[in-house]
Amino acid sequence: MSKPSKERGLTLVYTGDGKGKTTASIGLAIRAFGRGKRVLMIQFIKSPQRTYGEKLVFDKLGIEMVQKGIGFTWTKTPEEHRAALKEAWTYTKERVMAGEHDLIILDEINNALAINSFSIDDVLPLQEVIDLIAHRPQGMHLVLTGRNANSEVIKVADLVSDVTVSKHYYDEGVPAVMGIEL
Repeated sequence: MSKPSKERGLTLVYTGDGKGKTTASIGLAIRAFGRGKRVLMIQFIKSPQRTYGEKLVFDKLGIEMVQKGIGFTWTKTPEEHRAALKEAWTYTKERVMAGEHDLIILDEINNALAINSFSIDDVLPLQEVIDLIAHRPQGMHLVLTGRNANSEVIKVADLVSDVTVSKHYYDEGVPAVMGIEL
């Protein structure tokens, strides 16, 4: 990869087991949009069958968000997930290479790349992700979120924030909270 520069566009990775990776990318999206930048968020795991607060506010603001996922890997069959990931990846390549956005967030793509309970290499090839990062349109910033960022993704990133957890209410039995996780 070449030297980081705002002219080339930056690649930012938010990873780790702590809470706040998607939230950080949403903050960037709002900041960029506020500065007149064209923003797109593609969600690889979250499904349009469920309502999320970020989707509601993005719709109100006019920030484009596309949910291509079908939920957690244990909620559907591997075949259903593979089909959704293939569609999400095809869509992502088209939208990135179209060059119509200044900032594109690939939300939870790291989680998708880390799936090991079934094969995803043929529907979401790591090398294609690396190539897309390297050959995206000039000036486009990419953000990749999700746990377990691949070491090859980390290597080509300009910024990697590892969000750690010191304490979490999930461990005390508190489920997802409306307005915090949903």
